[in-house]
Amino acid sequence: MAYTAPPSPPGPVGSQYCVCKVELSICGQNLLDRDVTSKSDPFCVLFMEVNGKWVEVSPADGCICSRGVLVLVQKLKFALFDQDKSSTQLYEHDFLGEFSCTLGTIVSSKKITRTLLLGNGKPAGKGMITIAAQELSDNRVITLSMAGRKLDKKDLFGKSDPFLEFYKPGDDGKWMLVHRTEVIKYTLDPVWKPFTVPLVSLCDGEMEKMIKVVVCYDYDSDGGHDFIGELQTSVARLCEAQDASPLELECINPKKQKKKKNYKNSGIIIVKSCKITRDFSFLDYILGGCQLMFTVGIDFTASNGNPQEPSSLHYINPLGTNEYLSAIWAVGQIIQDYDSDKMFPALGFGAQLPPDWKVSHEFAINFNPRNPFCSGVEGIVQAYSACLPHIRFYGPTNFSPIINHVARFAAQATQQETASQYFILLIITDGVISDMDETRHAVVQASKLPMSIIIVGVGNADFAAMEFLDGDSRVLRSHTGEEAVRDIVQFVPFRNFRNVPKETLAKAVLAELPQQVVQYFKHQNLPPINSEPA
Repeated sequence: MAYTAPPSPPGPVGSQYCVCKVELSICGQNLLDRDVTSKSDPFCVLFMEVNGKWVEVSPADGCICSRGVLVLVQKLKFALFDQDKSSTQLYEHDFLGEFSCTLGTIVSSKKITRTLLLGNGKPAGKGMITIAAQELSDNRVITLSMAGRKLDKKDLFGKSDPFLEFYKPGDDGKWMLVHRTEVIKYTLDPVWKPFTVPLVSLCDGEMEKMIKVVVCYDYDSDGGHDFIGELQTSVARLCEAQDASPLELECINPKKQKKKKNYKNSGIIIVKSCKITRDFSFLDYILGGCQLMFTVGIDFTASNGNPQEPSSLHYINPLGTNEYLSAIWAVGQIIQDYDSDKMFPALGFGAQLPPDWKVSHEFAINFNPRNPFCSGVEGIVQAYSACLPHIRFYGPTNFSPIINHVARFAAQATQQETASQYFILLIITDGVISDMDETRHAVVQASKLPMSIIIVGVGNADFAAMEFLDGDSRVLRSHTGEEAVRDIVQFVPFRNFRNVPKETLAKAVLAELPQQVVQYFKHQNLPPINSEPA
């Protein structure tokens, strides 16, 4: 089983930040046997400590994790369970033991073997866990599309339920599980879904290294999977497969081969296609010259209160700050490191402007519509403070004009057909969105562009609408039913971060940004500028 720790999100360059991927391979030995009539079906779940609590990173059975930021001092917990049913709730499965340590402990030793412990701190029988760390400096990935034909029938009263396992030779000479496909029910001619694994994981990046495509088991729910056959090959051989010319490999059962004179094979494994590409990271795009184009949108509606009164969310206290300024500093100080000219548009909405005092939902806070740019975060802060006495807070709270404003520039950037610019809109607001239908439509359209939207909610209002826009739990749809191509909105309520360091707010606000940047450019098949082919 393997987990991959990805690079950290944007932040100051320093030794405390992880800038490489580390794969953790987990192996259990002498585990407790919780099944009475069959073998155990163990799986491992990785947890990381966040603010003193254990947070599940990804339940895995040979899966790759792409969430979370793992630095060397990050504390990890590996919990092993015996799978009893298909439930995703851990309490439904039998606990086999756990082990905790820091990522640095594993990386510094490259491989550790430790005793598994029960919840009471006592040893889990003779159970042991071995964890090995490998830096994934090679960013190539292999995507395979595979099928089977005329596999041996293993069920007496029905067809087989086959799946594939892929192994590579470990340092100790033993075969190490790298990937397992899904189970295809009731067929001798399965077609598995295409899957992608890091090339380093599959063959240590060595194209000629032999791997074992195992084993075409016949899946049984009691854990007693039946062996159908196996084959050994190399990635170089798999690469001979093309969409128009698939590669066919014989699946061999060694026992049958010895016993039966006329034995030919136990079926055919078909490699329909094999493609090797580069899995570019956020850091790859930044180092390739991609600029993060930062825009701030500030809510000046009347619900914020009179900025001259201490009860107002726009009131600048004796320390020279408020929640709006804190959000601007927390996000802007990091983003500005990824923009070479550090000139940022700063826009306001929901206020009446002089001299005619008409309401505007898209105005430059420096009152220069032809040049709304501010020099660095300091320039945004100065323009914000200077504009407060000259505007009248009004309403309503309309988001769509500012979203569409930034989207127009993002659309222009797509004409370059390079991964050179990505736009980030930070909206700071205190209340409920007035133009929800228009905003939903604007977000759905913006999801097709190199653009992300960060919303920081200040004050103590009901932010249910913001949570709705943040498509973490569901796909956002416009009022016409059109789905967002991808999730581009990250909402964070400031009140959850009032008494913590500003770095904590920045980390929460920017948590999804690296993934969103990479996801967009991958979807557009745009590699980093000047990148090498796979």
